[in-house]
Parts: sequence; C-alpha cells; structure tokens
Amino acid sequence: MLSPCVVKIGGNELDRPEWIAECARRLGRVSPLVVVHGGGQGITAVSRRLGLPVEKKDGVRVTTPEIAAVVEMVLAGPINRQVVDALRAAGLDAIGLTGIDGGLFSARRTDADLGHVGTILSVRAGLLDGLLRAGLVPVIAPIAPVPGGGTPFNVNADEAAAAVGAALSAREVLFVSDVPGVAVGGTTQRELAISELETLISTGVARDGMAAKLRAAAAALRGGARGVRIGNLDMLDGPAAGTRIVDAATEPA
Repeated sequence: MLSPCVVKIGGNELDRPEWIAECARRLGRVSPLVVVHGGGQGITAVSRRLGLPVEKKDGVRVTTPEIAAVVEMVLAGPINRQVVDALRAAGLDAIGLTGIDGGLFSARRTDADLGHVGTILSVRAGLLDGLLRAGLVPVIAPIAPVPGGGTPFNVNADEAAAAVGAALSAREVLFVSDVPGVAVGGTTQRELAISELETLISTGVARDGMAAKLRAAAAALRGGARGVRIGNLDMLDGPAAGTRIVDAATEPA
C-alpha cells in the first residue's frame, strides 16, 4: 500500500478563493496525496439563512437532523466541487468522494449531546489506495453512512483526516489552516508531545478548533500515521514549518 500525505484543509479558509487557489498550487508538489476538507463556514451560513441553531462543543458542531441535511448538502455539493475544481485547475487529477461512496467510512453515533455526529470506526483503505495507484487525488467530504440508512452522520473533518491518515499509514498528516502552528504563550511551537496536548486543552491554551486538531493529531499518530503537523500553507513547502506532534518532545513547550 502506498503511504500518501493526507492534507486536511480548514472550512474557514474555503470562503477565500485566492487561498484555495494557492493551496491547490502548492499541493501540486505533494504526491501521492489525499485531501480531506471541512466546510464549517458554508454550513453555518446556510444554517443561519434557514433559521437553524449554530452551536459547537469543543470545536465539534452540534448537529440536529435538520443541520445534518445541511451538512450533507454543503459538504458533498458545492464545497467538495470547489476543492476538486481548484485542484484540477492546478493540474492535479482530483476526484470528489464522500465517506459514503464505495463504503469508504463506517461510523457510529459519537455522543447524544452532539446529535447526528459520527465517529469513524473504519476506513476502506484499499479503495483509496486503488485511486492513488491510478494517479488520482481523492478529495473527501467528511460525512459517513448511518447503519440502516438515512441522513449521513456529520463527521468532524479533523477526525476524518486522522482516521484516513491512520488507515493508510500516511507518511504525514497535515492540518492546514491560516495559523502558523500551535501557539503557547504567544510563541509558535516547533513540536509538542502527545502527552502535553490534553494539558494545553484543559488549561484553555488550545480551544475550540485547535483543541479538535490536537486530539485528531494524537489519534492519527496512535493509529499509525508516521508524522503529523499543524500549521499554514508553508507546511506544503518543506518539513520545518508548522508544529510537529510527536510521541515525546525534544524540548518542553
């Protein structure tokens, strides 16, 4: 099985066409490649237009059945198409997928307090490996089938990227947004150990979306990914950018 780079791109940045175009251009240097995208701002905008509540807990969207339908519509529709179009314009042979297509994900309900949110139980790694060997770039919208059918689960995109990276033994999982890395005391850290992450979250140093990224980073490493970094587009240019998450840090945060 190939050992690709799995890149998660944030939902907030997907509102900026110039950012997407630059991201796609830089991703042209990465191969083999799997992309997982969020879409939080798009989901929020549609939800508010429909008069639906917008709430998050620890960076994860509370998903009513009505919002789950919005998630499916936005992530599997315009957001996925937007990312695929940008990558193809940059010369990458991208193909759009959801966690439902080909049985890519299996999932269970995460927590009743979060509503229609799913936790990935398994990833059909062979499907992704086959696409990669064909020279394609899978672009995954993070929704997952519900056992027995019905509106798909909403899956946090960071958690989806971690599950994909672990299943593929990715050489690296990159959580890409518009921040240069994980900041502690105003300083972006070069690396952080898994053992430090929950302390950063519990003390409020890492909150909301960053807390979700840190937990996903730990899950990716524990699941079998070979490396994880959190940062901005500079991570696509070289190995020194961003904050590397490791089993044991060489220097304290």
